[in-house]
Amino acid sequence: MEKPIVSIIGTPNVGKSTLFNKIVGRKISITEDTPGVTRDRIYSDADWLGRNFLLVDTGGLDLKDQDIFMSSIKAQVDLALDTSDVVVFLTDAVKGVSANDKEIATYLRKSNKKVILALNKFDSKAANDNYYDFFELGLGDPIRISSEQGMGVGDLLDEIIEGFPAQEEEYEDDKIRVSFIGKPNVGKSSLINNILGEDRVIVTNIPGTTRDAIDTNFSYKDEEYILVDTAGLRKKKRIDENVERYSVIRTLTSIERSSVCVLVIDASEGVSEQDAKIVGYAHDNNKAIIIAVNKWDLIEKDNKTMRKFEKEVRERLPFINYAPILFISAKTGQRVNRLLELISIVNNNYNHRIQTGVLNDILNRAVLMNQPPSDKGRRGKLYYGTQASVRPPKFVLHVNDKALFHFSYVRYIENQIRESYSFDGVPIVLTLRNRGEN
Repeated sequence: MEKPIVSIIGTPNVGKSTLFNKIVGRKISITEDTPGVTRDRIYSDADWLGRNFLLVDTGGLDLKDQDIFMSSIKAQVDLALDTSDVVVFLTDAVKGVSANDKEIATYLRKSNKKVILALNKFDSKAANDNYYDFFELGLGDPIRISSEQGMGVGDLLDEIIEGFPAQEEEYEDDKIRVSFIGKPNVGKSSLINNILGEDRVIVTNIPGTTRDAIDTNFSYKDEEYILVDTAGLRKKKRIDENVERYSVIRTLTSIERSSVCVLVIDASEGVSEQDAKIVGYAHDNNKAIIIAVNKWDLIEKDNKTMRKFEKEVRERLPFINYAPILFISAKTGQRVNRLLELISIVNNNYNHRIQTGVLNDILNRAVLMNQPPSDKGRRGKLYYGTQASVRPPKFVLHVNDKALFHFSYVRYIENQIRESYSFDGVPIVLTLRNRGEN
């Protein structure tokens, strides 16, 4: 199920980043008492009373900047409305209603989206004098909060999640949803066009042409796919356009909705820090992953080139060592059919379930070859294991004391499972549970 998106918008220095950090429960957004510190959209999963959503912190909207005219402000607000299910319009209750607030409110009133007006810094006595002035914005009853102290934030969250669905198990779609992710201009659109056999996705050599995540239905060997061409994610300092900033959010939601993510890397550029960040989000969301090294036809090669490049990928992306690497060319079609076959294999692995009896045979052999560690005369005991779910495969290991099982031993168990069953391209989630623990 796709998570609802909640954006916090407002003029500079009203406390958007502080509110963001308070809701997600940790300091992610940069906060500084200087207007315009938040230069790009920051995003994080958030939840309240069993309702999950993606929270987005945005840059400040400032009419005083002579380079930003009414059309630019409207474009930014329109993008927030288009991307989000709920918009929190945060204002400064101490300073009162500003001209910027009035202009933003004018556009918000015309939308069909849910807009919540929040008055921040209401822990100050000066804020009370300005309270009734905010009714002139025409956005309903304001909610009084202090993002710094946490006052009223619970009431705000109650209003945000009203109508949001409770968390449910994701249903299995008959179609395999595949997102092609990566930096701009690495060939994602060209690759999809090669697969489709037509120019259905716009392709140019200008980075950032793809602004939205584009879904395309496709059939291959009696299997139905949805191919998703996502906007390339650039380094934060290079995200200059407001349109592209919101494209980042669309890309992340596309990753969450997908089963398989194909990280497309430009062979001529190698693996970058941004590649690690992009695929890291897919890994954190437990998605199946394939690494496609594109433009391989442009590389001068000898008999060691491929092995050297693969070693570099493994060194730069060690956290996805389960992901297969394929060297392709979207331009010539080299190994593109192999990529489609690999997507099918990885998706099957993503949905694979091991019978309990077979799983415990694997665990028993693993323990015989390498006993669990001990501490102060107490040795860890692995009683049995069960597979709790798929997409990704999740296993529960029942033990005598979780504290005795070091991370390295849990990794050893994972490797033993992988040696017995092919889980190429798929993360494995192992959970330890003490005897009698639910």
